[in-house]
Amino acid sequence: MTGQRLSTPSVAGQRECDVLVIGGGPAGSTIGALLAQRGYKALILEKEHHPRFHIGESLLPANLPLFEKLGVADGVKAIGIEKWGAEFVSPWHDCRSQTFRFGDAWDKSMPFSYQVRRSQLDEILIRNAARLGAEVIEGCKVKNVAFSADGGGAIVHAQHEDGRSEQWQARFVVDASGRDTVLGKQFDIKRRNPRHNSSALYAHFTGAIRHAGQDEGNITIFWFDHGWFWLIPLADGATSIGAVVWPYFLKRRTKPVREFFLDTIALCPALSERLAHATLSTDVEATGNFAYACKRTNGPGYLLIGDAFSFIDPVFSSGVMLAMQGGFVGAEAVDICLHKPARAAAALARFDRQVRLGPKEFSWFIYRVTDPAMRDMFMSPSNVWRVKEALLSMLAGDIFGKTPIWRSLAVLKGIFYIASALNFKRSWRARRLRKANIRVIEGAESSAG
Repeated sequence: MTGQRLSTPSVAGQRECDVLVIGGGPAGSTIGALLAQRGYKALILEKEHHPRFHIGESLLPANLPLFEKLGVADGVKAIGIEKWGAEFVSPWHDCRSQTFRFGDAWDKSMPFSYQVRRSQLDEILIRNAARLGAEVIEGCKVKNVAFSADGGGAIVHAQHEDGRSEQWQARFVVDASGRDTVLGKQFDIKRRNPRHNSSALYAHFTGAIRHAGQDEGNITIFWFDHGWFWLIPLADGATSIGAVVWPYFLKRRTKPVREFFLDTIALCPALSERLAHATLSTDVEATGNFAYACKRTNGPGYLLIGDAFSFIDPVFSSGVMLAMQGGFVGAEAVDICLHKPARAAAALARFDRQVRLGPKEFSWFIYRVTDPAMRDMFMSPSNVWRVKEALLSMLAGDIFGKTPIWRSLAVLKGIFYIASALNFKRSWRARRLRKANIRVIEGAESSAG
């Protein structure tokens, strides 16, 4: 299925643009800004109004060069708290903690990142896109995209929040609509990931215990029997707490979501200790975090970037970085498609490889992060053959440049397989348990609401 096709080239009164971007999150704002800089008439349609709440507050060091290129580095610094590393706490290792510092990665030039309120970050990015020349329309939801038969453009139908309908003729369309996956749904190419499946509950607290000194802004990951928790300190004193759990656990909820969330936190003594004197300061949100990917990243006259293409478990905080990276490689691809169409096929093939790379590399670890052998490796890391440095580079998001981490990552994966084989019975039980945990349970997604 290739999507709905145009029956007429234009309609009287409809507006025109070179590139229409669906969604004004980090992916859409990034590609809209870059294309406007290149002289294209770029339009960003965002269904909500900024600032708006969004989860995903933890950034990676690889985000910082992208902020510099967009000219927003100072603005992001002003709203963030520095994040120099990631801490993992395991109840299977006497609640011992292990901190990974980005400064110990292969490339020492990106030693920290930030924790931010996404409402503030996303507003910085979309206002920057407007400053650089993109037209931004908020409170406007795309309803349908009709593509021409020859791939030469599209008519985009949208509805403003006051009920007005409007349509645009665009030479190219970028789907950066996040989990709405506008084109993924329209083309019926969105597929649940059969290898991972989880849901999330989250809220903000005040008064949580923080680490001292440079470690104050570190993210902490707490493993527990039913999944894992995040603890993300924010610059204004709030702390973001989230539980990413297996479907069966959320399905059995019988209490209101607030009480269920607090009961879930109580199952993790190490986290409960950090929240002993904390106060819940927001409503508790819940969502089905079902991992998915679309069958393709592009087609005649369109691209999918960020969560519009793929959503993976957020355990390694890769979402914003992958969205913005997709915006950069997507802008290059769109520019070539519109300016040098003879090179379009090669540009789209490169875009496809780049957009798939991040989810693929992160997912290998995500699928195994709850495996006993992988937990052992995280809690007692070794740098033999520079495997720890390579892992830290991946956790920092340094996977798109020339840092030569791939042989060491291959060695790390080999060590995991050997460790699993040496303790075959434990590994076999863990894999059977994980297979049961990721089963799609009907009603689990609606239970998140």
